[in-house]
Amino acid sequence: MQTFSNDDWRSASELYAFLGNSLLDPMNRTEAVGLDVEFWIAISRMFNGSLESEATALASWANGHEHESREHVVRDVSVEFTHLFVGPPKPAAAPWESAYGNVESHVGFGAATHEMRGIMRDMGLSLQNESNQYEDHIGIELLIASEMCRRIADGMSCGVACSVVEEIDATPQRSDSNDGDVMDARRFAEYAIEHPLRWIGKMRARVSAEAPDGYFVRMLGLAEAALSWHVRQIEK
Repeated sequence: MQTFSNDDWRSASELYAFLGNSLLDPMNRTEAVGLDVEFWIAISRMFNGSLESEATALASWANGHEHESREHVVRDVSVEFTHLFVGPPKPAAAPWESAYGNVESHVGFGAATHEMRGIMRDMGLSLQNESNQYEDHIGIELLIASEMCRRIADGMSCGVACSVVEEIDATPQRSDSNDGDVMDARRFAEYAIEHPLRWIGKMRARVSAEAPDGYFVRMLGLAEAALSWHVRQIEK
């Protein structure tokens, strides 16, 4: 297994938090840093340059809109978000893992929702639920990945409560284990494989069918690439 520094884990935590928040709420309710070409150039250098292709695609998208009114681009991206992940009448690309089971649908809440509730409970996390979303929402799954990375960076167990991650609320407690880093890295990989990586490609395919030139097909591509790279390095 490749060894990551605490700074590596913190950087990963920040990336997954940004991706999670961007997929949980429209841009007009979050941050518009995704419109900045320089931001994506910086992302392209992360993970030993393994995200260059996906980050460059986002930089090209941002560059294509740099002469437009920032306010108008934020509005357009927010409209895209609503069409894809909210509706009406229903989301064009359901953002819940439960919708991508053996029989795909546009409906959330199922076995994956209960699994995610169990993971959050084991980590001492709970939803503030201001967005009224199920626990298996892609944004929440990425926020949990972010929290796992943050805890590893801080030398804390993924199964012990800690901090606040946007929609997720928890209480601090430190692990007594000395071998928690390796254990938690493995747990992060298992979580990524069993949850976001199990269905993010299917979700991205739906998004691509609806908005092939949009912002979110690229964002999902970046999230999938980051998680996949992280897992490969841990499993080496």
